[in-house]
Amino acid sequence: MNSVVEVGMTLNYVIDSSCAKYKDNPAIGMAMEKPLSYGEFLESIFAIAARLQKNGIGKGDHVAILSENSQNWGIAYLAIVRLGAIAVPILPDLPESDVHHILNEMQVKALFITQKQIEKIYELRQELQGPIITLDNYNPEISVVPVVTFSSYLAEALSALKEDAEGPIFPPVGEDDLASILYTSGTSGYSKAVMLTHKNLTANAYAAAGLKEIQPGSVWLSILPMSHTYEFTCGFILPLLLGGRIAYAGKTPTPAILQKLCAYEKPFAIFAVPLVLEKIYKKRVLPQIEKSRLLKGVCKFGVGRKLVHRKIGKKLIAFFGGNLQLMGIGGAALNPDVEKFLHEANFPYLIGYGMTESSPLIAGGPAGDKTIAIGSTGKPIPGVEVKIVSPDPETGIGEITVCGANVMRGYYNDEEATKTVLTKDGWLSTGDLGFIDKQGNLHVCGRLKNVIVLSNGENVYPEAIEHKMNTFHWVVETLLIENNGQMEAWVYPDYEFIDDQTAGSSRADRRAYIENLLDSMRLELNRQLPKSSRLAKVFERREPFIKTATHKIKRYLYDGHALLG
Repeated sequence: MNSVVEVGMTLNYVIDSSCAKYKDNPAIGMAMEKPLSYGEFLESIFAIAARLQKNGIGKGDHVAILSENSQNWGIAYLAIVRLGAIAVPILPDLPESDVHHILNEMQVKALFITQKQIEKIYELRQELQGPIITLDNYNPEISVVPVVTFSSYLAEALSALKEDAEGPIFPPVGEDDLASILYTSGTSGYSKAVMLTHKNLTANAYAAAGLKEIQPGSVWLSILPMSHTYEFTCGFILPLLLGGRIAYAGKTPTPAILQKLCAYEKPFAIFAVPLVLEKIYKKRVLPQIEKSRLLKGVCKFGVGRKLVHRKIGKKLIAFFGGNLQLMGIGGAALNPDVEKFLHEANFPYLIGYGMTESSPLIAGGPAGDKTIAIGSTGKPIPGVEVKIVSPDPETGIGEITVCGANVMRGYYNDEEATKTVLTKDGWLSTGDLGFIDKQGNLHVCGRLKNVIVLSNGENVYPEAIEHKMNTFHWVVETLLIENNGQMEAWVYPDYEFIDDQTAGSSRADRRAYIENLLDSMRLELNRQLPKSSRLAKVFERREPFIKTATHKIKRYLYDGHALLG
């Protein structure tokens, strides 16, 4: 492989080539604010990289980013990898104990942080090396830890860059050099440090670029954390590769905030987790149908339902600013009822499937492929091979394994864990169960560890039953468990709906109303389920389940004794 190709597979090459091509085009910024141009963006990256270099940071050093999304996050990350240093993005929702563990294990040489996160590092002030730079320019009057604001750090760096006639000299960076170490926040409880190379990330972005025709100048509204590979690859590297403009929401994307931002930005693309679409479906789509006898009646017939869904679909696109052409949905499984609605509404969605260890995309799209089956994750993306290991002779369901340039190098400082998921010839065991249909679509059935094996040998996939429970409009989220050979479900209800329905009622009447909902759900579900997997009990849970960054429930935290809320 010649050196030109190797350089072409680094993040540095991607950014350099885009900034040369789109120098004066808008590149990145906060929503509803003036963005940086590609030229300004690149200049800031070079300046921060040169400044970090002066601070003694070099190739192979670890530099952490603990921050909410912003253009400064992007500048910091790309400045780190420009030096051949390794970025350690930390999910902003992680608790203090996890942050301490990561920073101690990584021995970072510098830290980019924000005011919202800074309390998490107070107890580490003695151990932290190098500069602590506040990306939101937070500068406390009484400082527990010494900080420098990003704007002053950048201003000095830009000034030094202009004075340097020869320009900074950075070490060569190759496609197989590490770019990131990312700590997973998985559902199985054991957080692992995933090592991703430049080539892992760029190969995945290049492959994703072929899933839909995208024009330079398109606006990408970013609502998911950049410290997660899903948003990093698809919502950061991909639009920059294609000359797009990224606009950061900057706030929790409630439906009201999302509508306001979309009305202003008119985004071409948004990447979201299913929860965003499921909330809109339950709060804005279903009520329109439920409150109208006419619509309810029409929706009982296939043709009528499709016409109603199409009309609502147009309103939904208007809700997202009227220009939406790509809604990427990933990070967790989408409820089949919601997907059926999106399909019938002609809504421009694409389901993606992946994991941190694969940078992350494994399958998705391509857009416009009429052979993509509803309920599937589409086709494996270009350059990624998918193989089903030990498939069940009747169902074809087995473990999903993956091979391609996007597959991680391994887990940091953990050969044993690496060997359990990565073969010598590069095949990654995903831990997910699935099958490939005759059209080549990948169907994901659930986590291997989550499968409940009943005494008669039958396999129960809890996610499939949970999806059925989650279609009830008064349900927010559910969890299915096995308890002494019986199936039990825990339901966190929509208390806003219940308050509305029981307004003026006594506590006893409210209690009876909830119990009736739970029992009616159990009876209705059991009519749809095989006898062996029917629900013995359905319980109310009074607080949300603890979830990962992509809103998957952390199942390992819950068993028959840990669910009372």
